[in-house]
Amino acid sequence: MTSEVFLEGQDISAPEMDVVLLRARVGMVAQKPNPFPKSIYTSVAYGPRIHGLVSSRAELDALVERALRDAALWEEVKDRLREPGTALSGGQLQRLCLAHAIAVSPDVLLMDEPCSAIDPVATERIEALIAELRQRYAIVIVTHSVQQAVCVLQRTAFFLIWAKCSRGTAEQISTQPHEAKTRDYISSRYG
Repeated sequence: MTSEVFLEGQDISAPEMDVVLLRARVGMVAQKPNPFPKSIYTSVAYGPRIHGLVSSRAELDALVERALRDAALWEEVKDRLREPGTALSGGQLQRLCLAHAIAVSPDVLLMDEPCSAIDPVATERIEALIAELRQRYAIVIVTHSVQQAVCVLQRTAFFLIWAKCSRGTAEQISTQPHEAKTRDYISSRYG
């Protein structure tokens, strides 16, 4: 099965697509946090540095602080910026990866199961961040959690084995699905 993904009318897999520019326009937060094996500061500063988004150390410092604040992590790490990011807790690691993704001000945030490997308190925090950040970014989330979809998403598409079964608002999909496969999944009769 083949699929196409377009960003503002451009096929992202087209040979003429500038992948460096694409990586700056689409921020990725993976299911399993994958921070750089560097300091917290360096992890967040990497993208802005390689994309030339800042011209001074003061600008970079401000950008790193803003990204960490936007990811609700600044207060927890502001005195530990030179420590390895890998020493953070699971929820903190996920927020560090979010800070890394938003540091370049992407057009789109792609999040793959952003809460699957973290505890309920950290999940609540990430979901609150998503609700805030969707005011500034287009956010695409892959999740198996119907509750999470209802909580944080505005529009939802339900796929089953790569075939789209339903689409609509998250509330419509979760409370009044029109397709049988979607109803079965929502009611735990399938999957």
